[in-house]
Amino acid sequence: MGRAVLTEARPGLGKESATEGQARSWRIPKRGILSATEWTPSTGGLSLKAPLLSVVVPFYNVVGYIEECLTSLAAQTLMDVEFILIDDGSMDGGDVTAKEFAARDSRFRVLRQDNQGPGPARNLGIRHATGLYLAFADGDDVVPETAYELLVGSLEETGSDIACGGVRRITPEGLVPSAMYAKLFRKPARRTHIETFPELIRDRTVWNKVYRRSFWDEHRLEFPSGFYEDVPVAIAAHVLASSVDILNEVVYHWRLRDTGDASTTQRRMEVANVEERVASLRGVQGFLAERSPQLKREFDDMVVSWDLKFVKDALEEAVEEGTPNDLERLFDVVAPCIDALDPLMVSALPASRRLELYLLHQRMAPELREVRRFRREEEARVLRRGSRPPRWYAAYPFFGDRSRGIPDHLYDVTQELILRVHTDRVRWSGGRLLVEGQASIKRLDERQSRIKVWIEGKGKSGKGKSRISLPARQDGARFVAEVEGVAPGRWSVHAEVSANGMRLSSLLGASPRQLPKGGRAGVRAALGRDGRLVVVVQSDL
Repeated sequence: MGRAVLTEARPGLGKESATEGQARSWRIPKRGILSATEWTPSTGGLSLKAPLLSVVVPFYNVVGYIEECLTSLAAQTLMDVEFILIDDGSMDGGDVTAKEFAARDSRFRVLRQDNQGPGPARNLGIRHATGLYLAFADGDDVVPETAYELLVGSLEETGSDIACGGVRRITPEGLVPSAMYAKLFRKPARRTHIETFPELIRDRTVWNKVYRRSFWDEHRLEFPSGFYEDVPVAIAAHVLASSVDILNEVVYHWRLRDTGDASTTQRRMEVANVEERVASLRGVQGFLAERSPQLKREFDDMVVSWDLKFVKDALEEAVEEGTPNDLERLFDVVAPCIDALDPLMVSALPASRRLELYLLHQRMAPELREVRRFRREEEARVLRRGSRPPRWYAAYPFFGDRSRGIPDHLYDVTQELILRVHTDRVRWSGGRLLVEGQASIKRLDERQSRIKVWIEGKGKSGKGKSRISLPARQDGARFVAEVEGVAPGRWSVHAEVSANGMRLSSLLGASPRQLPKGGRAGVRAALGRDGRLVVVVQSDL
């Protein structure tokens, strides 16, 4: 590919063409704080006052969406802003819409380059950006009108290097929460950091943020070529930042395409797309291995739960379509990524994911496909093996099949057998205090479980701890226990579940709304420390 030819359209400047090298003659400091001073482009001789915020908007063949995007930018409540639109070689006429906005609003500029992808397009926009702060938007998405005012306002107040906020998906049915971001931005936090709030490892895009430009230049951040260019930059910026502001407001609407060419994220099962995705992930793994091993563990967990799913989808598609070359390419690209996964993280994964990782790494495509089909359609039985100590295994396909050589420990679900206990309500019925709740062991058949309920306490005598079993009726995981025959004192309530040779017990907790108001005959239900359920008896029952 030859050198990019840049064309800038701006009211009062007409058109100017330059090579990429000439475009770099804009005098933008490489380091230090960008002050709101007069900067002069070398080609125009016109003095321009630096705006507060620069927004870089690359676009390529999004003619059906770009007007909505640019309209949302023009409507921003933050007025001191410039919008640098990068036409990445569009062939659908979207550049006409961009130039129309630039012709009627001096805050918009249009630059054009031969198609190189979103990363180089953003880098070009950054070289032309003059603001104290820097933001990014894609030409098919929408920015809520107060987004940049909120993000910039937060940075002005706190001095942080990055401000980020929530995301919604644009679908044919309307705006919906984004699965990746739904929990991340529930609560605001100022001057935090990814080391203290590791959930930010899931914040892997750049368009829901505003960056301090001096921070960006200090660390010489730059987008790589290819797709999935957001991830290495967004994660590196989080790690390098002195502090980050988290806003609980929605600041970006991310489009799920329903017409026209699919976006990068919607072509994620294409082999070339998978190769670029995994290459991007490997770069981040290497960066985090040097800078923060603990964060790498968090990142690796997300890679397994989120990114490798699309690799496995692509493998299934290659098996179905009978394309062995695609299979080999996919196996080749994913193997180093799996090799780099944190061993402690892998050992803590559910058995199903450990098994699928093994099959993926061993290039066992038919077996991987069968295990995934089984998981979608069936529930694996849990089998007990051994006695000193016993272990429990999920009967996924090929368990015990020695001809395939899959290790048994990949099916081990012992660490996944956890007790689930919940108090539904505590109530009075005919002068009796009843405790209603649910108790089960995850993965074990609740129809074959046995539930016991009891209370523990010292009583008013204070002579040792007493345990009193309570009569309880059971229906599957549900139980109703009756408090009776209890001496005066303060008693905690416990439940135990036995199933398939496993026995687990726990205190019962409760919330105020689950308790009856007041007491009867000297008995009342109350909340103890840490929200535990307590029965207070003042006279013999």
